[in-house]
Amino acid sequence: MKIAVIVASKDFRDEEYFIPCQVFKEEGAEISVFSDKKGPIIGSYGGEAEAEYTLKEFTPKSFAAVVFIGGPGAMRFLDNKEGYQIAREAKETGTLLAAICISPLILARAGVLKGVEATVWSSSLDQSPVKILKEKGGVYKGEAVVQDGKIITANGPEAAEDFAKKIISVLTKK
Repeated sequence: MKIAVIVASKDFRDEEYFIPCQVFKEEGAEISVFSDKKGPIIGSYGGEAEAEYTLKEFTPKSFAAVVFIGGPGAMRFLDNKEGYQIAREAKETGTLLAAICISPLILARAGVLKGVEATVWSSSLDQSPVKILKEKGGVYKGEAVVQDGKIITANGPEAAEDFAKKIISVLTKK
């Protein structure tokens, strides 16, 4: 079970990266970390990890799942043509595609959430992510974790563990 984790090189949300990676490892998954640059990456709360590959090196056929991590850096470093291409290729090849927090907007902007039930981070002060998701054709659900076929989305760090467990359950058909 090979999982590609797509994460910003700076300001990813620590819990959304570290908790799913821990769950994946406990289930025996092999994780490959892709970012906008190779080498050390750092979370918004100071967590450190290592990106083995750049976004340009991604090939979807190698992975059972592609997981986009959220946090403030996601929109700065992953919301681009490489991020969109990864999302499109994952969907086209039937690879499980997942995104947490603000990163479902990358999937929406890539055009892969048209008619798909999904969730995204929002707050009482900022509903713009929900608006963007809907404008791009997504069917917004105000739940913590939403699965629609081979696409799984989650709304933020509190959902990180359930998000990871949902991904594993789909991959292992538990």
